[in-house]
Amino acid sequence: MIGYPFHILSSVDSTNNYAMGQVNAGPVADGSTWFAMEQTAGKGQRGKSWHSAPGENIMLTTVLQPALTLQQQFMLSVAVALGAYDFFSRYAGDETRIKWSNDIYWRDRKAGGILIENVLRGNIWQYAIAGLGININTVRFPEDLVNPVSLRQITGRTWDSLALARELCNCLEERHSRLHPAVFSDWLEEYKSCLYRFNEPGLYKMNGDIFSGVIRDVLPDGRLCLEKSGEVLELGFGEVEFVMVK
Repeated sequence: MIGYPFHILSSVDSTNNYAMGQVNAGPVADGSTWFAMEQTAGKGQRGKSWHSAPGENIMLTTVLQPALTLQQQFMLSVAVALGAYDFFSRYAGDETRIKWSNDIYWRDRKAGGILIENVLRGNIWQYAIAGLGININTVRFPEDLVNPVSLRQITGRTWDSLALARELCNCLEERHSRLHPAVFSDWLEEYKSCLYRFNEPGLYKMNGDIFSGVIRDVLPDGRLCLEKSGEVLELGFGEVEFVMVK
């Protein structure tokens, strides 16, 4: 069960690194979670860093033992993204979105990110290390971040990040406990219904070229169907960037 046990770390370089170390040291119970009060070298997708001051935000990693094949790994990504969406939209409202593949957005601003790292034993998917960073109380961000936002900025009030982290775990567990190939088709449609820029024009960058495109679909394996000049491209993770305007 996600969040049981729930470990609190005073300071760590990265909760994903810490959880990976626990997995490498020996068996870890499904749902074991580590929450950091301070993270000094947080990890994001494609090598990006995650910024947070002590106690301000949610920085946690949960270790899962997926009952899925590696070919079904996008199912887990969708489940985690929907769990994070369920949590954040509860407080930030219906302008919350999921940016492909699994960032949490509010309007055109990034509120959180998810990084899932896999541990294999031969051909067996033994563990998924799911790290989540969600901006809760930060009001001053590093200038190099293009479009960040926090729950405090959205709502105008200060929050208890530790209490919200436990609530996030409950939302993740509610999704994870029902994760099964039989529900994935419905969940994929739900995922697309709250997808950032779905069927809306936006700017993208691919191979150094910036162009206007429209997201038309997301395939069951996670590929993004992006329409460019009348042609629909099927793109994998890392093949296209969203261009954001500060």
